[in-house]
Amino acid sequence: MTRVTVLDPRFDRQPTLATGRAAEDRGQSNASAGRGVSSSRQDLVDALKRSGAGDQAAFRRVYASTSAKLFGIILRILGQRDLAEDVLQEVYIRVWQRAGDFDPAISSPISWLVAIARNRALDETRRKKNRSLEDCPELFQTPSGDNPLAEHEQKEERLRLLACLDRLEPDKKEVIVRAYHYGMTREEIGRTIKRPTATVKTWLRRGLAQIRDCLGQ
Repeated sequence: MTRVTVLDPRFDRQPTLATGRAAEDRGQSNASAGRGVSSSRQDLVDALKRSGAGDQAAFRRVYASTSAKLFGIILRILGQRDLAEDVLQEVYIRVWQRAGDFDPAISSPISWLVAIARNRALDETRRKKNRSLEDCPELFQTPSGDNPLAEHEQKEERLRLLACLDRLEPDKKEVIVRAYHYGMTREEIGRTIKRPTATVKTWLRRGLAQIRDCLGQ
């Protein structure tokens, strides 16, 4: 089961939640049982209000009741499971931060949550650009020397990439180099730098987005 820690500097302790496939499986299990964390509208209204006051148990109930639905919406928009898992975490960070703003007189709790998830997923699609390190792993490879012209072009590309890498925050730069130069998995990176895998994925995604912007300049 993948677990993420929802980070919010306002609180010393952070809710730890399941995400991705675990969220889907949990939602399906609860639906099949017809009991457990399935919540009525009023249950969710009350849980969101308590979450807004910093009640982590209430927030976990909101998550358990709605994460499978929100993950499905995000995944349909993005079409990429790893990215959808990252976005789901960010959605619940926003929910945790903004739960106190929810007004049941304006919308139902599920409509409010779906709107946050859908808007965040659409924001992510707008952030995508054509060029990505994931599409160009050769930039981290050593030239073969067989084709001088190609080697020169690759050298120019590598210099631009290194310049963009140097503009990143040290943590983001480190995880990108470990992933794309040394070929380490997200889990291996997390163990090496003593950070949760979800944090590594987030730093990778954000760092790659910054590099895409830099290379596009």
